[in-house]
This record gives sequence, structure tokens and C-alpha cells, in this order.
Amino acid sequence: MSESAQTESRWEASCCVVGGGPAGMMLGYLLARAGVDVIVLEKHADFFRDFRGDTIHPSTLDLMAELGLLEEFLRLPHTRVLQGGVVIGEKTFNLLDFRHLPTRCKFMAMMPQWDFLNFIATQAKRYPMFRLEMNAEVTDVRQRGNKIVGVQAATEQGEVEVLADLIVACDGRHSTVRRQAGMSVREFGVTIDVLWFRLPKGADRQQPTLGYIRGGRILITIDRGDYWQCASIIPKGEFEEIKAQGLKAFRERIARTAPVLRSVVNELTDWEQVKLLSVRMDRLNQWYKPGLLCIGDCAHAMSPAGGVGVNYAIQDAVATANLLAAKLRQ
Repeated sequence: MSESAQTESRWEASCCVVGGGPAGMMLGYLLARAGVDVIVLEKHADFFRDFRGDTIHPSTLDLMAELGLLEEFLRLPHTRVLQGGVVIGEKTFNLLDFRHLPTRCKFMAMMPQWDFLNFIATQAKRYPMFRLEMNAEVTDVRQRGNKIVGVQAATEQGEVEVLADLIVACDGRHSTVRRQAGMSVREFGVTIDVLWFRLPKGADRQQPTLGYIRGGRILITIDRGDYWQCASIIPKGEFEEIKAQGLKAFRERIARTAPVLRSVVNELTDWEQVKLLSVRMDRLNQWYKPGLLCIGDCAHAMSPAGGVGVNYAIQDAVATANLLAAKLRQ
């Protein structure tokens, strides 16, 4: 643990990172690695949240290699996507191909986000300047004049004031920090939502393509080893109407869009198996205030298309660490 002053009601560090998602954990790791005293506050007790961004793109794998972590990282359970197509009607088209990229790893790694975050946390804890507080939910920001100097957090030890030279908000698209700081958000119209669910692989274990477009409907199928992680694209706000039509109609909708899944679609027996992702796209007009920087979804909530959100969040963390680590260390 760092030698910064710690009391029952006040913690201090050079940098306080709010949110332990990809942006927050990567930033915490990079800053601690660079010798910066950093506290990461994560409101949940663990990283286990299903149906989150699980795509680790080749650019992120390059970063892991530059950090000397790639070999250990790829020992974690994952599947590799080298290429993929989309079926439109009855015809298959090549959609993506990573095999010719000028990167170390010419594939996209599909890995549960909790495994990725636990891995980064384990690496970060090797540095004495890193501190991770779970069950620490930020409720407000602390200001002196026009500068934000800290945050208020509800923790297992009670209410804590966390003071830092810099607060970095990585607490997602529903950020408490940006709301309490009065940041101005520009929202973009989004016409879709996504229904996530799992289906087992059939006896023939035939591999679906990455996507199906048929009859005006879109279904994404992602190989997760023992099962398919599926995403049904629906018009925004239509989930309640779909539920009212019943599971049988929903299963038939899936089978008609992706016939390869007809043999396993009856495994959907309860709406609890179907998770709604309400798609939102927005961007802060200005990412910073004195003493505060917003990155990741907190600064720019993104479309789930291509699974690029995690990788942009990590790029935000890298850019932030490169720009500010030396200044914070001083």
C-alpha cells in the first residue's frame, strides 16, 4: 500500500480513479506502474457482470505485448476470431478478416470481461502505489472554489472522503461523477436496443457466421466455446411488446433469422435468460474541469457495433497515462 495519508474518514492519493471497468482498471495499472500513487474505487463487490463488452481487439493485444503481459494474458480462457462473415438472405459475405493486420496477434480475442478485469487488477496489485477499493460507491464530488478536489464515497468502512490532485471519472454512461460535476452531455438519437442471450451449441457444433440479416431482422452470433452468445437487434423500446407476444414467438423469430439455431432455440425457456441492453450514444461537450477528467463511456457512450467500446476505453486510459503520469508523479 502507498504511504499516502489514510484515516477512517479520509483517503488521499495523487490520482483517484472512479470506476473499475476497462478504462479505470487499465489507467490505475498504468499509473501505478509509472510510480503514481493511485486509488481505484469500484462500487461493486466483484467484476462479475454478464453480457458486457467481451471483445479484445488486436490493438489491445498489441498493448498487452508492449506491457510484457501478452503471454500470460493469453493463458486465460478465450476464443479467437480470425475472420467472420454475415448471411444476408441466403448469401454469405465476408465481413471482417484480421489475418492480414500488421499486428502481433492477427485475431480478436473473445474473453469474459470479468476475466480481463481480474487479470489487470492482479497485475496492478504488484505495484505498491496501487490501491483498489471494492464496494466503494461514489455519491458526490468535493469542490474548493472552481476546482474538484475529491469525491465522497460510501464504503464498507462507512462514508469516506477521497482527496486527490486529479479525479478521473471512469464510471460509465450513467456516471455519478459527471452528473454531480454538472458536465454537459450531448445525446445522439439511437434507434435500436439489443437483446442478449445464450444458446448451447448443437450436436453437430456447426459454427454460425457472425451475423444474420433476414426478413428485416438482425441476429449476431459470437462463439464463446461451449455456447453461442447471441444478440438480437430490435427497434428501441420494443422489448415489452416482444415479451407480450410470448417466448414461443421470440424463439421462432430467432430461428427464422438464423436457421442454424433452430435445433437449440428451445433452450430459451424463461425471459430471465434474455437481457436488455438499452443502447445509448452520447458525448461530453468538454471532457474535463479543473481537477477532473472523464474518459471511457463516461466521456463518450458508444454503439455496441463491432464491440469497439472496450478498446476505445483502453486507448483513453493509455493516452491519459502517457500525458499525465509524469505530471502526477511530480
